[in-house]
Amino acid sequence: MAAPRRAWLVFGFSTEEAAGELGPGPGPGPRRLESGPEGIRRVWPAWSYVVVETGAGLEVRSAGLQRRLPPGWTEALPSETHLVLRGPAAARAWPRAAALRGALRGAAAWSRALPLPGPRRPPPLPLLPGGFATPRPPFFTALPGGVRVRRLALGQEHVLALGAAGEAYAWGGGRHGQLGHGTLESELQPRLVEALAGVPMQAVAAGGWHSATVSETGDLYVWGWNESGQLALPSKALAEERAQDEDPGAAPGRSRELRVGSSPGDAELTPHQEQLAAEDTAFISIQAFPALLDLPQDLEVGKVSCGSRHTAIITRGGELYTWGWGKYGQLGHKDNASSDQPRRVEYLVAEGLQGEEVVCGPWTTYICVLEP
Repeated sequence: MAAPRRAWLVFGFSTEEAAGELGPGPGPGPRRLESGPEGIRRVWPAWSYVVVETGAGLEVRSAGLQRRLPPGWTEALPSETHLVLRGPAAARAWPRAAALRGALRGAAAWSRALPLPGPRRPPPLPLLPGGFATPRPPFFTALPGGVRVRRLALGQEHVLALGAAGEAYAWGGGRHGQLGHGTLESELQPRLVEALAGVPMQAVAAGGWHSATVSETGDLYVWGWNESGQLALPSKALAEERAQDEDPGAAPGRSRELRVGSSPGDAELTPHQEQLAAEDTAFISIQAFPALLDLPQDLEVGKVSCGSRHTAIITRGGELYTWGWGKYGQLGHKDNASSDQPRRVEYLVAEGLQGEEVVCGPWTTYICVLEP
């Protein structure tokens, strides 16, 4: 029997949309990344382009362009202003325009020499010896000497790290509760997420303004901003959208004013609006402490990734579940609806595909699958 083949698929915003060549909206299904004979091993998506690793090295792909980067670089950390690359002896940053041309000549915007690699494979970017890289100035931030980190994820304004013993640290901006410390205050230095103390974690992920961790036993914890349902907790904004879809004549946002009571106006409420009013206190816009997420059928999580305002997981059984903001089809459900409930991506099930890796860009979801 032939061994399963690996392929990368992507749902959501396309590089053509970023270049203004296509209008918004999901296609009929996922797009397959062209792999060539070497295949694709890893992907690092930004908003308007993606860096892929093939057997021949790193490539930058954007609308209608595919540029191979000079040999020797092994990892990427892209943004809309700069591209950070790591090699055996150095990490460097180049302006986005130069990276898209594949022309990494001349002086880099930033460069940092790295010690010679040891027998162990170094932890992945953004981590570097002594600190971590960011794809925008100042490009490098030192970590306190007493904090040992094996994984690190960058949000829009915050940082989430996985410690050597499975502990979680969070710091940076906290105005949306994304640090998990129970407040909306910022933190300048790594601070232990005390609510998770004693629960060893195996993975961390940072979205635009939300965070997620997976425990060694496969439990998923989420916290931060829930405006688009990215925490899979009840979102008032999405409930109002659903009510508006069911009752187009209702004024947008009216459910914010609804209360169940005995006033004459109550007789004008639709059943769905009454339900919104009755459950008003159950909506969560900010979750400042980690919340253990109840997944369908008590599924165990293997991988997690966060986009700007959406979340994706792969279960230990290889199924893909997504939720949150879905305007560009990044949830993979063949529509542009957002969701505050975990939904299985049925495309993979229908095609007999098993998910192996998931990587979210700001408005995209990349999934590595095993094909029968």
